[in-house]
Amino acid sequence: MPVQSIRGNSELAKLIKQRRNDLQLTIEEAATIAGVGTKTWARYEAGGSIRRDKIKGICKALKWHSFPSPGEQTDQTNEKLDIHELKNHKAWSIFLEKRFGEYAAASFVIGSDILIDHLSEDIEKISSMPRGSHVGQIDFSWIKDILPRQFLTRYDYEFLYSLYCTAKRFQDLVSASKESPIMAHSVLEELTLYFIVEESRLLLEEETLLSELPDDWDNWVFDLFDDMDIITWLYSDFSISTDNPYHFDLWFENRFLMH
Repeated sequence: MPVQSIRGNSELAKLIKQRRNDLQLTIEEAATIAGVGTKTWARYEAGGSIRRDKIKGICKALKWHSFPSPGEQTDQTNEKLDIHELKNHKAWSIFLEKRFGEYAAASFVIGSDILIDHLSEDIEKISSMPRGSHVGQIDFSWIKDILPRQFLTRYDYEFLYSLYCTAKRFQDLVSASKESPIMAHSVLEELTLYFIVEESRLLLEEETLLSELPDDWDNWVFDLFDDMDIITWLYSDFSISTDNPYHFDLWFENRFLMH
């Protein structure tokens, strides 16, 4: 996916490595704090490119207030991404484009890729922890911040893997047929689509990748569901009872009929 990135170079790589050493952090420790894999961090220190959605985590790990811009070679481009480039991505949904517009299709492309990346990182981390560990015990997790708080201790390896498979399945559906309807029949599928929108938010809003982004660009997911129940029940100050369809025990059941 052509997500905006910073072109790596030896000067930037040297700054990152020197700062990590100054803080007496191992690559593993820095990568954990940043929320990336150790191989990804090693690429940063070897002069590899850096995705802009990873900058916040790098700054957190290295205790930088802002990301350095060493010389012209760093190429922190502020040019807006051409939306037509995203249309070449395997996850560009003509169904979403026709029904909700280009911004919906763009957020699905960007958000699904980032969600899958973040889930892969959390799965790798939690796989080395004792059985029964949950995402709240991971030192740094982007996913933890967007999951409903009530069921935090239920988000174990198996749950993260199920969420990962659901996100991949949505991408594969679109890849197989660009006009395939995207539907959610379970709470897990609703959450996956909601997370896709949230994961795309930073790049769509803060990085201003798309020109003339409308205020309601993120409403497509609720229009798809035809309600905002996922927010009402999972992100409000309610304690959800076991018979409520939004209780964690029922997230995997196909309960919704969508047209």
